[in-house]
Amino acid sequence: MKYETVIGLEVHAELATASKMFCSCQVVDTTQAEPNISVCPVCAGMPGTLPVVNQQAVEYGIRVALALECAVQHTSIFARKNYFYPDLPKGYQISQFEFPLALNGCMIINTSEGEHTIRIRRVHLEEDAGKLTHVHNGKEDYSLVDLNRAGVALLEIVTEPDMHSIEDVRAYATNLRAIVRAVGVNSGDMEKGVLRFEANISIRPEGTTELGPRVEIKNLNSFRAMERGITYELARQAAVLDSGGMVDQETRGWNEEKQCTYVQRSKEDAHDYRYFTEPDLPPLVVDDAWIERVRAGLPELPAAMVTRFVSQYGITKIEATLLSTDADAARYFEECAAALHSAPARSAATWLLGEVFAWFNQSGETLSSIKVTPVMLAELIETAHSGLTNLNTAKAVLGEMLSSGKAAQAIIQERGLAQISDNSFISDMVRGVLAQYPNELASYRAGKEALSNWFFGQTMKAASGKANPTVLRAELEKQLKQK
Repeated sequence: MKYETVIGLEVHAELATASKMFCSCQVVDTTQAEPNISVCPVCAGMPGTLPVVNQQAVEYGIRVALALECAVQHTSIFARKNYFYPDLPKGYQISQFEFPLALNGCMIINTSEGEHTIRIRRVHLEEDAGKLTHVHNGKEDYSLVDLNRAGVALLEIVTEPDMHSIEDVRAYATNLRAIVRAVGVNSGDMEKGVLRFEANISIRPEGTTELGPRVEIKNLNSFRAMERGITYELARQAAVLDSGGMVDQETRGWNEEKQCTYVQRSKEDAHDYRYFTEPDLPPLVVDDAWIERVRAGLPELPAAMVTRFVSQYGITKIEATLLSTDADAARYFEECAAALHSAPARSAATWLLGEVFAWFNQSGETLSSIKVTPVMLAELIETAHSGLTNLNTAKAVLGEMLSSGKAAQAIIQERGLAQISDNSFISDMVRGVLAQYPNELASYRAGKEALSNWFFGQTMKAASGKANPTVLRAELEKQLKQK
């Protein structure tokens, strides 16, 4: 039987505030800091302590809600979500339930199937749990609890089940990561756990409308894990139904080592958490003036940036999309394009997305640590565009620039890499190569015209790669045809 895929995503974005959601403890990098160094009685859940809402976290939440075209609620209410787990010191999580920060947003995604709207059901504020480390040393098994992350401000963004393919999921997740980075509330660094995905997945026979039992996959901490986890789960559910079984509504985890999902627990409904209003926090009131002040301070969003880049710089939509997903890359590109004089602006995108990004993949460096400024890259591009160097030489010069931080002109002068465009010099060089290979020349003139490229390579080799390829090709074709 053929099935239709139905997917909704819940995304937890750690808000980049200096302190936690309900106390003044400093937010630390849990991948680097010593365990339990940023903990106080409030986030440790000690009796008698009182939470206080982090205003910056609320404002960050409003930023994301507006970027997703949500209706920010003038009054939202915090609630206690009750469950018991070792990394949740209070025995409950302060979250929002019936009255969230924002409702009813949307995101437009583009896939091979065309334009598609993903509805945003809700955006709400909550606190994070701590971190468990499970130890298996062969003699005994135990778990260690680190509360540095407990109480850190989270924004949960929940979609409707509007995604029907892995491509939809990838497009939505990529766009959302770009948005939270663009509005300055999250670094998007999934390796550090600041952005975590949970997928709600079901399948149903094609042509039907009733939703099947829903399986949630927890804590997918990379795009790769998310895509592989969903792919595996779709195949598992289809196999269950094809064998005559029923898919259980449950929560599953993703095992990266075994590349499969596994059962964690039966899927909870809202009543299982026994939500009730947080008695220690008043309603959160957000007035129109605050909302409009945040709206006025929003930067250009990725979708608008893509449209502008295509129109202003003449680059492709794919290039514009790649640049817009990273604020640093977009800024670098625009500064480089502005520094160009005769070369077209799109050449800045070509070099940045091509040679520079390839070097990042090989070296592990990033734009934040690059030694080549946008102006320096523009100067290199100009050398290739003006004919001072050919393309291959310019690429070699860029490699040295990225490693040493030297300017293009300095490297070209030091190594004598300036392109040779002198017609008489190139003419003599071509004449010498043709004289050196009389048999090959005779074969060419007898009809083996493919030898033209071989002669081009030999002449360029003789010129140590510095001959202007356009001038060289014209002169070579001219002399090859002479009898």
